[in-house]
Parts: sequence; C-alpha cells; structure tokens
Amino acid sequence: MAKILITSGPTRQYLDPVRYLTNASSGRMGAALAAACIERGHEVVIVSGPVAVTYPVSATVIPVVTTDEMLAAASQQFTGCDVAIGAAAPCDYQPQQVASQKIAKTGQPLTIELIETRDVVATLGQSKRSDQRVIGFALETDDRRFRAIVKLEKKHCDLIVSNGPDAIDSTDNQVEILAADGTLVEAIAGSKESVADRIIEVIFRRLGLQVPVSTHTRSETASNRDQP
Repeated sequence: MAKILITSGPTRQYLDPVRYLTNASSGRMGAALAAACIERGHEVVIVSGPVAVTYPVSATVIPVVTTDEMLAAASQQFTGCDVAIGAAAPCDYQPQQVASQKIAKTGQPLTIELIETRDVVATLGQSKRSDQRVIGFALETDDRRFRAIVKLEKKHCDLIVSNGPDAIDSTDNQVEILAADGTLVEAIAGSKESVADRIIEVIFRRLGLQVPVSTHTRSETASNRDQP
C-alpha cells in the first residue's frame, strides 16, 4: 500500500498578535480524501491548518498554523511518502512586517504591504523523486481550466483538481481532474465524500498505482485532535 501525504485546511498569516489573514477553507475535502485513502488500506499523513473538521483516527495529523509551517511539515513528511495531495488552501500572501503589539485604531486608513508566501505544492513538485507523485488543487473564479493547467505546469504536478469558490466551506464539490498534457481526465460532482472517493480512484488508476477496492465504510469518525 502507498503512504499518502495530504495537506488540508487554511493557514493564517498574522498582522499582529491577535489579527490574521486567512480564508474559509474547512478541511472537509482533505478529511474526505483521507477517509477514501484509508478505506483502501493506505497510510495517511495529514498536514492541516486550523480547522474544526473531524479527521479519521487512523491518520497521522500534524497541525500547523502558517504557510511556512505547512511547507516545512509537508516537505519533511513527503520524503517518506509515495503521493502528495495538496488539498489545503494556504495563504498566498503574508504581511511584510508583523506588528509586535496589537495595532491600535487611529481614525486613519491603514496600509499593509503584503508579500507572497512560498508555494507548498510547487516546492513538493520540484523536489519529488521519480517514484513520487504530486496532485494539486486549483481553486479559481474565472478561466478555471486554463488557470488550473498553468498551475499544473508551474508546480510540476502529475494531475490537478480544478474547482471553484462554491467549494469553500461546503459539503459538496464539483471538480475537473486535468492531466499533465492539459486534457480532461474526468468531471465529478456530488458530496465531498463521493467526490473524494472518485478522485482517489482516478489518481491511482491514472498514475498506474495499485488500487484496492474501497470498503465504503467510513466508521472512523472520532477526531484525533481538536484545533482552534
């Protein structure tokens, strides 16, 4: 069986000790992907930002907060994994300077200069060995397929899953799986659990990896940690 790394949830980039940039990613897609992998007998490591979602108890969960922390943890874990699935929504930007004290209101506009964070999936894609595979996710609001293909190439992914903003904090998802040559492999819609189950099946068949039959028994519902 394979050892699979899944990144999941959002990250936070602090402006000061109490305020931060983030997004509404719930981690539900990451949890559903983990369950689908575990049902097939695979070992799963989840690097997760702060979420309230329940992850399967048999998954190893590594909690992180910032994008840099997610990158460091994912890079460390990926060396011992066969496949990485970047389902997280890490912040793309961080403040150039973080205030050491709470920023006080002054009645005047506040200007914050942002710089790009390091890309988690791109780093994994660039460092993968010939026997490793990287699958990315691309959430776009327009030109979704084109932008997803561009990301696939830039991040050295083997496949990429394209979806839209309606997926954020939703129980359902509608995705397209795109191949490295830009062709559509499959379009899938439904609950995140059913979509995740199909994504895992497509990933393993497309990449020539062993695909055991799913038991479709998601009995592992207890959480192995609670994040804020």
